[in-house]
Amino acid sequence: MIFHALLFSILFGCSNPPSDPHGKSDAPGGYLDFSSRDDQFTGGIRMIPVSTPLGEYRVWTKRVGTNPRMKVLLLHGGPGGTHEVFECFDGYFPSEGIEYIYYDQLGSYYSDQPSDTSLWTTGRFVEEVEQVRLALHLDSSNFFLLGQSWGGILAMEYALKYQENLKGLVISNMMSSCPDYNRYAQEVLGPQMDPALYAEVLEIEANNDFGNPRYMELLMSSHYPAHLLRMPVEQWPEQVNRAFKHMNSEVYVYMQGYSEFGITGDATLKYWDRSGDLPMITVPTLVIGSKYDTMDPDHMKWMSEQVGRGRFLFCPNGSHLSQFDDQKSYFDGLVRFIRDVDSGNF
Repeated sequence: MIFHALLFSILFGCSNPPSDPHGKSDAPGGYLDFSSRDDQFTGGIRMIPVSTPLGEYRVWTKRVGTNPRMKVLLLHGGPGGTHEVFECFDGYFPSEGIEYIYYDQLGSYYSDQPSDTSLWTTGRFVEEVEQVRLALHLDSSNFFLLGQSWGGILAMEYALKYQENLKGLVISNMMSSCPDYNRYAQEVLGPQMDPALYAEVLEIEANNDFGNPRYMELLMSSHYPAHLLRMPVEQWPEQVNRAFKHMNSEVYVYMQGYSEFGITGDATLKYWDRSGDLPMITVPTLVIGSKYDTMDPDHMKWMSEQVGRGRFLFCPNGSHLSQFDDQKSYFDGLVRFIRDVDSGNF
């Protein structure tokens, strides 16, 4: 869903906020007080053991803040990406007193990285999230799950199996159907490029020549600054560039494939589609879409109308990483959703 062309650069080339009666923090020592926590020694970092069909591995998590009623577990994209694309949350959630947990899924940079494709299935990732939830003592009284891009797929799959554990669900910048995503990428986004440049992209893809440096050059100059992160590439935030460097290409290519214009070849997510199952999701749900996203914002608005209790957040200046290029819209709407659910006003 994201980050593909930049893979080739790898493959080839503090004071405590006051207590707030409305829910900012009920922690006795304050939001940033770790003194009564078992992760004080590591500053909130925990390596959580997870069981898989191939044995036990460990995944990296880092908890920021303390709020017994609002805890947000962040599911990054890729697949094979990292929590680093969420690091801008540090600029917003602490001032709101919202607790949040960074988390690198198995195979991602800060977690164990076994090399066996049998592990890269949506079902196994769902069970991993459930084990992380249990280890972090999250439940329906406090547990908000936010997934972006591939993380949105994982969040939907988790909700469809375990929604009784959720207080709220956030699906950020992800459609509910990969075939629909493919059509949008190929019929809408691709033709928005300069025709001659898009013809070059299609030729490279037809020849399966994804190691060609020209492919990355075309996407970096004409596609990514328009639909992935809407700012000049040389101005991209350091943590975004760091996330690209840390991408696990094995996981990404196996599940997403090589092409940036849809999921092609035999990538395992090619036919993933949960559109017809959305009404089964009945927990409060926020769907976030952006005008310039790689995903169709009209489809994501439709998703918010299909779930049992949905809301749509539109980022008019945003792209796929709208937490960076339309921060005001993104965080204003996200914080409002979390607070409305917590207060019973959703």
